[in-house]
Amino acid sequence: MIKIVIKLAVAALVANAAFHLMTAYVAYYKFTDAVQQTTQYSSDKSLDQLRTRIAEIAAEHDVPVGQDDFTLTREERHTVVDGSYTRIVDFAPGYSRPWRFAFHTDTYTPEVRPGDR
Repeated sequence: MIKIVIKLAVAALVANAAFHLMTAYVAYYKFTDAVQQTTQYSSDKSLDQLRTRIAEIAAEHDVPVGQDDFTLTREERHTVVDGSYTRIVDFAPGYSRPWRFAFHTDTYTPEVRPGDR
């Protein structure tokens, strides 16, 4: 009987840790996808407008990234965003660890012709 209780407790701790880590990664992937989509369709926006929008996306996805936490460059039709952040992940009650997430997007913005809008 005690072995079963211990096995169930260990299984619950593993499931708890997996859930909290998965939640952090889901936010990371949603944020990265939104940044990539935003940069892909941003040929009419300045870098300052784009930087502000990326910070807004981070806030929407509960990602701790501000305007100074990433680099943003544009060369011809390529927009590159690089950055990272650290989030505290609760693996077990009373046991948390910082987890680093790095993001990089390199998107190509197609040429927008006047009749396409």
